Amino acid sequence: MGCVLGIDVGSGFSRPVVCKDAAVLSHAVMPSSGDYKDAARKVAGTALARAGLSLADVTRTVATGYGAAMVDFSDRSVTDISCHASGVRHLFPSARTVVDIGNQFSKAIKLDEAGRVANFVLNEKCAGGSGKFLQLIARILRVRVEEIGALSLRSTKPVDFTTGCAVFAESEAVSRIAEGALPEDILAGVHKAMASKIANLVVRIGLVEACVVTGGGALDIGLVRTVETELGTKVLVPAKPQISAALGAALLGG
Repeated sequence: MGCVLGIDVGSGFSRPVVCKDAAVLSHAVMPSSGDYKDAARKVAGTALARAGLSLADVTRTVATGYGAAMVDFSDRSVTDISCHASGVRHLFPSARTVVDIGNQFSKAIKLDEAGRVANFVLNEKCAGGSGKFLQLIARILRVRVEEIGALSLRSTKPVDFTTGCAVFAESEAVSRIAEGALPEDILAGVHKAMASKIANLVVRIGLVEACVVTGGGALDIGLVRTVETELGTKVLVPAKPQISAALGAALLGG
């Protein structure tokens, strides 16, 4: 079997994975920057170069994600729901529930005993349960997104947000800062608001363990721990949670 390229073009980031015989040779992550076609070619080239390959060495390319239709060098596209299921099941054979916390949307996916998609739900058209919410608050607090998780764990008095809407929560965060609330308490409150929305998605499909959290949001340890509290169970997180859908695309193309 030759090399297979799976590429997940999301609204915020594009992520390719190069596989051979179900083994990951390389991967990459870069911002989509609104130009999905250009981002897909650039990030695919980066991943292939890391593996010492070119596009000519690839037997099949499978695209997924928000901008999959713009990957003009792909052989076919597959829904991100199916790709998440495939990628997560490969990493965690015991997985039955997948929570993907993406830049624009979050989703909960229920797998059957064979690892097939049995049900799924997406958050409504609101950034309140997605990574965009974290980016908004990080900008207000003037902290790096990468610092949010560790900082939030220092909270002793999480702010209780009265709204789950990202737009109104942004205004509320500004008001709390003016009142003297600490950044870590605001972030802990944001995590709780997000985790509540995410938990509601899981409740709608029915939680079955093991539960795996993927996406950029899974890089935020504070958010992951808050999701665990809301769900009342420990969750599994891949070593590279941003590339699970791209991995699934590659596996489905193998």
